[in-house]
Amino acid sequence: MASPSTSDGLAAVLWDMDGTLVDSEKLWDVALYEAAEWLGGTLSEERRMTLVGSNMDATSTCLLEVTGNTVTPEKVAETNEWIRRRTSGLFDDALPWRPGAREALAELRSAGVPMALVTSTERELTDLALNTIGREFFEATVCGDEVDGLNKPHPRPYLKAAGLLGVPPERCVAVEDSPPGTASAAAAGCTVLVVPNDVEVEAGERRVFRDSLVGLDTATLAALLP
Repeated sequence: MASPSTSDGLAAVLWDMDGTLVDSEKLWDVALYEAAEWLGGTLSEERRMTLVGSNMDATSTCLLEVTGNTVTPEKVAETNEWIRRRTSGLFDDALPWRPGAREALAELRSAGVPMALVTSTERELTDLALNTIGREFFEATVCGDEVDGLNKPHPRPYLKAAGLLGVPPERCVAVEDSPPGTASAAAAGCTVLVVPNDVEVEAGERRVFRDSLVGLDTATLAALLP
């Protein structure tokens, strides 16, 4: 089956993972609230919501700050490792899908649309999640520890994904649920389909909103492009 044209029409779909394809933010909740207790403090729900879509270093830095610990590279690395171990255990089981996500991936694959996974989650945990999601759907994956520290909301993750697929970001639709991810994809030049989950995402340029992924198909995504 021929792939969609990269010069006219939908070139590729770039998927966020946590909160978009799988409802794994609930598992991150467990790990982050427990990490705050391990650090001798607590994490408020309000502050937790600001961490949706953040990378590991930013998350650990925030946890150290809210629990009254001194932020040093060593403490950040130690907290990263604690969160990584706890989350690995949670991700080792089957992850709950977001409504319509599995069907959308299957439909796009059947239509021959190239896809990439673009996540702030590190490679080790992403590989565990892909046991549920399915590696076969993605021609490329970009993880939070593979962008030289330029994580979402920086455009680097989405620019790298488009580059790996060999397509212009302006002909890609990115699917996101968080403010940092949406900002990253929009800054890269993608059209962003925003399906909010835990946190509100503000309207803006190149952002289209949808309540869920249920019924999402190739034609719907292609129609979003300018």
